[in-house]
Amino acid sequence: ELGVERRFVPESCPRAVRPGDFVRYHYIGAFPDGTRFDSSYDRGSTFNVFVGKGQLIAGMDQALVGMCVNERRFVKIPPKLAYGSEGVPGVIPPNAVLHFDVLLIDLWNSEDEVQVQTYFKPEKCPRTVQVSDFVRYHYNGTFLDGTLFDSSHNRMRTYDTYVGIGWLIPGMDQGLLGMCVGEKRIITIPPFLAYGEDGDGKEIPGQASLVFDVVLLDLHNPKDGIAIENQLVPESCERRSQTGDFLRYHYNGTLLDGTLFDSSYSRNRTYDTYVGKGYVIAGMDEGLLGVCTGEKRRIIIPPHLGYGEEGRGKIPGSAVLVFDIHVVDFHNPADSVSITVHYKPSNCTVLSKKGDYLKYHYNASLLDGTLLDSTHSLGKTYNIVLGSGQVVLGMDMGLQDMCVGERRTVVIPPHLGYGEDGVEGEVPGSAVLVFDIELLELVSGLPEGYMFVWNGEVSPNLFEEIDQNHDGEVLLEEFSEYIQTQVDTGKGKLAPGFDFEKIVKNMFTNQDRDGNGKVTAEEFKLKDQEAKEEHDEL
Repeated sequence: ELGVERRFVPESCPRAVRPGDFVRYHYIGAFPDGTRFDSSYDRGSTFNVFVGKGQLIAGMDQALVGMCVNERRFVKIPPKLAYGSEGVPGVIPPNAVLHFDVLLIDLWNSEDEVQVQTYFKPEKCPRTVQVSDFVRYHYNGTFLDGTLFDSSHNRMRTYDTYVGIGWLIPGMDQGLLGMCVGEKRIITIPPFLAYGEDGDGKEIPGQASLVFDVVLLDLHNPKDGIAIENQLVPESCERRSQTGDFLRYHYNGTLLDGTLFDSSYSRNRTYDTYVGKGYVIAGMDEGLLGVCTGEKRRIIIPPHLGYGEEGRGKIPGSAVLVFDIHVVDFHNPADSVSITVHYKPSNCTVLSKKGDYLKYHYNASLLDGTLLDSTHSLGKTYNIVLGSGQVVLGMDMGLQDMCVGERRTVVIPPHLGYGEDGVEGEVPGSAVLVFDIELLELVSGLPEGYMFVWNGEVSPNLFEEIDQNHDGEVLLEEFSEYIQTQVDTGKGKLAPGFDFEKIVKNMFTNQDRDGNGKVTAEEFKLKDQEAKEEHDEL
């Protein structure tokens, strides 16, 4: 009778051989004395056959039924279930008992379909693979007995392909449909949906079932546009970005599976760029339009609007990009200073003008509210001569026409502030500045072009009064002493806010026309006299 000894049975046996199944197995055939008469190992290929269809000797047809993949059986077949009284001339003698050591490698049925077993699925699955989608995935490819024949992990590169349009074997085309990014599944493919009778001519033999352990990393469709997910929109949004605006924003850049490839936060510096002008990838150009200062949004960019098939740096080819951005500020090069008056006294007749000496308090911040500086914390006012270049141009503009006691907010674009370079360690480059200002004191300045004016009539003998030792020459010391006396007695007034010695030296230098350090009567002229002479010459 037929003898079957199960020498090894795997722990997992999801499927056993039934009549009509196709099997691939290795065997060693021997006589009872141990003499071998055949071996598939010697030929270097499995024996491939349908079971229960008369393609095998009767004993083997029966012995294979119920076997699992990777099971090993020792089979004793009597002559009546083998080659009988005739044997096989030159190989099997008549009435020979045959021993077979059998190892089952593969098993499938012509009615099989692709089998999909999902063993991990993300909680969030906003989109699944559809026909004509482009996917990036990693896989390990094995035979049904667990033998590895290929792995994208070993190549350290994903497999990138379209789904459902014939770029893959039919079974993989089917097995990938419906997957989520991050999902892991095992796809088992019968050979007639894989490489069929011929195999691939390399690693995969004919009639082999294939098992792919797949993790999906990326998914998009060539028809996709960008996707925007608003995460935080400020309640107050007075202005939204438009083409031509200049933005400063922070971002984290990841792949669709969450792999971080870049971050402005790690550099501790915003990314600064024009929008809608082609300075950034097309998807980001589009995704940055319509944002508010302080807004946080997620921008998902398909590869044809990102870095395409080639990728860049840490970004692989054909990768979907996910940017989580936080808009810090934006402006337009055409912007001027923006002034918002919060309080103006009822008695507001004297307004600040160029040349006036101002004392004011301020809080300086960025557009996102980050405090830069405050005179309140220093406990003293900030003092300037308006229009003299002692502050940035935008502040000179923002302090014009203010009255004492007035409070206003002045928003200064960077081209009227500290420009592209900013102030190292204090003001970022290309930053919009916000100043909350209160004017506390105003000292009226002199007419433009004057550093000293008389409060009364000018002495007709002015040079002689300045030339105290009457030697016909005025030195800087004499000139300085005379001006100081005029100011102290209220007869004259210096331009407010400037250093006394610098003003006096400047005035003296203007009079010392030959530059010899002395002023003579011929050199000495009042400003109105200079203007008249120039006019006469013209």
